[in-house]
Amino acid sequence: MERPTLEVADVFRRYGDAYRQMNRGLSSAQRRVMTAIETCRTAALGGHVERCDACAHERIAYNSCANRHCPKCQSLARAAWLERRTAELLDTEYFHVVFTVPALIADLAARNKRVVYGLLFRATADTLRTIAADPEHLGAEIGFFAVLHTWGQTLTHHPHLHCVIPGGGLSPDGTRWVACRPGFFLPVRVLSRLFRRRFLDALQTAYEAATLRLEGAVEALRTPPAWAAALADLRQTEWVVYAKRPFAGPAQVLDYVGRYTHRVALSNNRLVDMDDGQVRFTYTDYRDPLPRTPKIMTLAASEFIRRFLLHVLPPGLHRIRYYGLLGARHRREKLARCRAVLGTSAPAPPSPPPSLDYRDRVEALTGRTLRVCPVCHRGEMMRVATLTPIPRASPVCSDTS
Repeated sequence: MERPTLEVADVFRRYGDAYRQMNRGLSSAQRRVMTAIETCRTAALGGHVERCDACAHERIAYNSCANRHCPKCQSLARAAWLERRTAELLDTEYFHVVFTVPALIADLAARNKRVVYGLLFRATADTLRTIAADPEHLGAEIGFFAVLHTWGQTLTHHPHLHCVIPGGGLSPDGTRWVACRPGFFLPVRVLSRLFRRRFLDALQTAYEAATLRLEGAVEALRTPPAWAAALADLRQTEWVVYAKRPFAGPAQVLDYVGRYTHRVALSNNRLVDMDDGQVRFTYTDYRDPLPRTPKIMTLAASEFIRRFLLHVLPPGLHRIRYYGLLGARHRREKLARCRAVLGTSAPAPPSPPPSLDYRDRVEALTGRTLRVCPVCHRGEMMRVATLTPIPRASPVCSDTS
């Protein structure tokens, strides 16, 4: 795949300093993300020089920032995550269920990320496990993982969870596999109603404990009457929970889920151009009928940066979480039990990489080689020099690797 000619890093490098000057209230996490993206794969982070042992072609390889919000640093992390998940797949149908929240909850989450995102995970997990355990629906213990996304196609704040779930679970006594009906997991209307109730009950508890910051767009909710009226409206609103078409099998799960797990708010290949203080990028309008044609949105550079930074997560907040049969404490034993009652064996473990050299790791996980010379295609690129990082105050150099 060709490298995009324009990157989010280019927008930050050109307009980031001015944005910092105009927005002194940026959080330390947002400032760290901006710096990481600006310096990723530049001289500011150091690197090394490689030379072909056949034709003497040289190239500079600068170090990556490894920040989870950086569009350039997700491919290897995604491949490594998928490699670990391969051993956890069960030979059964899989489902993809998405939990969304109304706009007012998104406004609350923008100012209370750690609290509200935590409630979103807990309410979703509790809803799925409760309905699945009900004998009127499935009557089984299920396992799943949930991935937090906080953006819409135009970078607006739209928190939602993508849940990937095997189509069944263990019976209460653990002696058999209880499969759901083919092509149908759980009733989404039932899920939606319980999800709404569990989330709002927990939100009320957070309000009573004074753990919510009510300012900006939600400042009017500070008084108890206004808060009570808002929650009454939310209890009457339909919360959207929907199930996508089920996967055909485990192989399709990995291929599909890889698009979701390590995605960032906007990938570099969606950028079109930037000029005269404006940034243009493509987006998909899901209200359009199929087949959809990508559209182009134009934003002022400052608004583009503001929207991108809306999706910076609080430090230490896990955006992928595991529940039920996939919970970390009993995952190995539970999966072994599932395979025993399904009559299947565990997938073969991935072969270990031949060495700890990052080039071997990249090739083992992505199939892309960094060893072969890109010019003569015969020689091997060998490291011949180390580049020390340039102090942050120095100009940021572009990536030449």
